[in-house]
Amino acid sequence: MPFILTAALVLVDQISKLLVMKYIPLNTVGASIFGDFLIICHVRNTGVAFSMGADSPLFVRVLLFVVVPMLLMGFLCWLIATRGNILTDRQRWLVAGIAGGGFGTLVDRIFRFDQGVVDFISVKFYGIFGMDRWPTFNLSDSFVVVFVILFAISVIFTREARK
Repeated sequence: MPFILTAALVLVDQISKLLVMKYIPLNTVGASIFGDFLIICHVRNTGVAFSMGADSPLFVRVLLFVVVPMLLMGFLCWLIATRGNILTDRQRWLVAGIAGGGFGTLVDRIFRFDQGVVDFISVKFYGIFGMDRWPTFNLSDSFVVVFVILFAISVIFTREARK
């Protein structure tokens, strides 16, 4: 059952990216919300987090941006499918959420390899860490971050409950 969440998150992520590609020209702003606090725009990222590795050789990009994430997604799917002492039922759902975000990005990296991952959410960061804006991201990035945080909280509280 948790794979339903994985599939739903991939679907929502890909639909959001298709809408951005259809209605917002590349490298332009589609909407500003609360002044310039939240900007919906259309940019592409050919690297990984914060555009790291975008200028790496093709072999390195394929290995690090496609092959390694595919192996990691396979491992996450194994964790979701495995019942028993590894994860609680709640944690299996949380890992399914992480996988949904991961697969959303992986779809872009495979099918839009040369164009890059579609990013469209830009949030004002008010100079924290010397950044005016947080690097632009998308829904799949958000899914991974939120579900990893929830998973970490679940692991902490599950350990406490077992003690």
